[in-house]
Amino acid sequence: MLKTLYQKLLRIHLSESQAQTLELFVMMLQSYRQVRLSTLANLFPQPIQYKSRIRNIQRFLKLPQLSAKLLWFTIIKAALKSEFREKHLNREQRRKRSRLSLKTKNYVAVAIESTQWRDRNLLMVTIILGNHALPIYGELLFKLGSSSFREQKRVLGPVLALLKPYPVVVIGDARIS
Repeated sequence: MLKTLYQKLLRIHLSESQAQTLELFVMMLQSYRQVRLSTLANLFPQPIQYKSRIRNIQRFLKLPQLSAKLLWFTIIKAALKSEFREKHLNREQRRKRSRLSLKTKNYVAVAIESTQWRDRNLLMVTIILGNHALPIYGELLFKLGSSSFREQKRVLGPVLALLKPYPVVVIGDARIS
């Protein structure tokens, strides 16, 4: 089962049947820990033929409503808003507050990393919350080796636009310029 925050945000962007399919899909991924389309189609509880289930899952995953910028960014924005919200402030305290600040620190830490997996090069942006890193946005690069500054800017752009109201620190490894 998904958190109520996720369910509420999903109901805004997806139809009822699409939201239920996504919940079922997430529960299957959590239970079986498989991301192969053939395995998921075998496990998917639909009373249709195997090849039809594969096509159905492919069509579902290609829905424009399932884009990272639409769904995932909305969830991240809501989570950050609740994390940055300070409770029980009186009027004088609210007036003195100059800028939003995180409960544990005064900034949002964002890491950009380039990872090579087999013959694929992936450029990933994650947000660091405490001891956890949550992937926000990524792009598959169709070349081997380091990423260029232009590619890094292209991946960081949407994330920095999302985090505009918050103070941000960007962290990169040695291959990131």
